[in-house]
Amino acid sequence: MRIGRVVRLSVVTALSALAVGACKSNETADAAEANSVVTVKVGKENVVVVEQAELKSGPGISGSLAPRFEATVRAEVGGAVLQTFAEQGQAVRKGALLARIDETGLRDAFLSARAAVRTAEQSATVARRNEERSAALAGAGAIADRDLEMSKLSVSSAESQLADARSRFAMAQQQLTRTEIRAPLSGVVSDRPVSAGDVVQPGAALFTVVDPSRMKLEASVRAEELSQLRAGAPVEFSVNGYPGRTFTGQIARVNPVADPATRQVRITVEIPNTGGQLVAGLFAEGRVASETRSGLVVPVTAVDVRGLQPSVTRIRNGKAEKVTVALGLRDEATERLEIRSGVAAGDTLLLGAAQGIAPGTPVSVSTPADTRTASP
Repeated sequence: MRIGRVVRLSVVTALSALAVGACKSNETADAAEANSVVTVKVGKENVVVVEQAELKSGPGISGSLAPRFEATVRAEVGGAVLQTFAEQGQAVRKGALLARIDETGLRDAFLSARAAVRTAEQSATVARRNEERSAALAGAGAIADRDLEMSKLSVSSAESQLADARSRFAMAQQQLTRTEIRAPLSGVVSDRPVSAGDVVQPGAALFTVVDPSRMKLEASVRAEELSQLRAGAPVEFSVNGYPGRTFTGQIARVNPVADPATRQVRITVEIPNTGGQLVAGLFAEGRVASETRSGLVVPVTAVDVRGLQPSVTRIRNGKAEKVTVALGLRDEATERLEIRSGVAAGDTLLLGAAQGIAPGTPVSVSTPADTRTASP
């Protein structure tokens, strides 16, 4: 009997020991599981706060600035350039004398043409007097009608020669005035490829005069964005010579025909330049502001559009959570999106690669001090 009792006690003791061991094993596993949940720290560059801001949408444009009015002054007569009166960058008024071409040969032609006119006038006068005399003699029967007709033909020939001489004289006079090169518009001389002493031919470029008070920007826009274009629509752009500054203009013309090769539409933007700060040739980049409104705004990199519905990863109560959102306007120039629903102003969202943090994971935003402490 004593032997059986000892066996029963030994079994109970063993079971009790196993139970205690199992409890301790479970507690250890729970503790290990608790310790395995690690808080992910992200830098401030990986988060953004949803804010209320103004958003603008419209097609982006780029191109080089050019003066709205530009004229290349060309020589209308050939000869040596005697003198120039304007330099590059000099302001001139319409009609101002820019240069003078040697007129020696043209003046000789002018004087010869004027003398020819006087000779033709005298010949015409003599022919008319002869006709009057012949008419009187024919009326008295002193000469034949044939002689009267000859007198009339002489008058007609003399008058024709006079008209021809006057035409040549007018042309010579006009050519003489063309030796004076004058500004076709008020503006600034942007180019002067000739100097005094150069011999030029008719058609040679002498000056380029531009009006810098108004500039233009010609750019191409995709045909898909044609509905956002209209004459008078405002345009905002920046210029590489003025960092941080924004200039404005408006669409003056929209080409009614798309380029068959690129399927793009050409537009012309006119820009006031009363201060003269903008210079032709500078590269400009901006956007047609076709629509403007205020709303909740986030960077494009805060939105994940790979799923069926766009979503963001928000930090709430210290944990990451995936939130489905509805999108509105997209600002191509600033790469920002409007969020119509799903988040509120002040919410903190993860950006870029940080969006890969699994929902439910504890997340904290590290400060620069935390980063320095973590550095070895």
